[in-house]
Amino acid sequence: PIHHGWHVHFCHNAAAELLAALGSVRPTAFFGVPRVWEKIQAGIQALLAAEQDPAKRAAVEAAMATGRRYVSSREFGNTTPDGLAEEFRQADAAVLQPIRSLLGLGEATMVASAAAPLPPDVGDFFAGLGLMILDVYGMTETTGAFTTNIPDAFRLGTVGRPVPGVEVRIAEDGEILTRGPLNTPGYLNLPDRTAELIDEEGWLHTGDIGSMDADGFLSVVDRKKELIITSGGENIAPAGIENLLVAHPLIGQALSYGDRRPYVVALLTLDGDMAPAWARARGIEAGSLAELADNQAILDAVAEAVAVANERLARVQQVKRWRLLPVEWTAESEELTPTLKLKRRVVHAKYADVIDALYEG
Repeated sequence: PIHHGWHVHFCHNAAAELLAALGSVRPTAFFGVPRVWEKIQAGIQALLAAEQDPAKRAAVEAAMATGRRYVSSREFGNTTPDGLAEEFRQADAAVLQPIRSLLGLGEATMVASAAAPLPPDVGDFFAGLGLMILDVYGMTETTGAFTTNIPDAFRLGTVGRPVPGVEVRIAEDGEILTRGPLNTPGYLNLPDRTAELIDEEGWLHTGDIGSMDADGFLSVVDRKKELIITSGGENIAPAGIENLLVAHPLIGQALSYGDRRPYVVALLTLDGDMAPAWARARGIEAGSLAELADNQAILDAVAEAVAVANERLARVQQVKRWRLLPVEWTAESEELTPTLKLKRRVVHAKYADVIDALYEG
């Protein structure tokens, strides 16, 4: 921003004020953590669910299908056919650009995400709107991003390729290691912590599990210390399960659990924006999320969402039992960080009795 002379705006209460802030600022570039993108997605889906005209819904669905094909054609290694480019131009002018403008993103030429892996379904949804969410990856200890997707070289579902001058490799246990001039020399007056962070060959151990494809695009799976190791010895990444669960518009947050247990269970919460709209569209009236969480139609829909997620998971990863909680997790209620990431230990402690009950019988 200093180099280019940009104006920088912050939205301090993304849960309640983001869309208003976007509409006011109309940014040319926008950055949001995955949960922010999920909230925007939920808002759009709520509007689409409320649309009563089947023809308009069909037009939006067709335009978004074109948007997804167009963005996919622009990924690294692909070529956009002239016919698809023209099809997208027409769909964009008629449908997609007006939707982006309603969101305040009509003038955005670059949108990005970081802080946690962006769920593939979220990236796919916004590709349907003609937006390429460029995921990047880094840490405080690496002075910010050390891998990035860029407009001319991106691959959805990855965090991009190493920036110039930086090396990245995957250790035998799957941990992502990086070496380069951006890395910290260590933690002040903490030699033991520094030795854990940086090995004798200068590789910084990120603590994340990942993989790298043949073109050098890095994918982040989960935090190494957050992997679930079941009583049967299976290693499971909880984020992969949770991303599939929150893909359903009703589900706002999900936490999967199964460490030293025989199978995986999940705690779920309703999306505070989408759930009421979803319910109203089906003639369900409720005064609170707690009432919705106790509604049989809602429970049936959530059960179906879990079943759909399980179809995309290996047997050992599948959620065997779950509980829909009558609350919404927020930073204020302490289940989420200020950047809207799960505080797993807080949730584990706060809902220990609920988790234990899911393993009874």
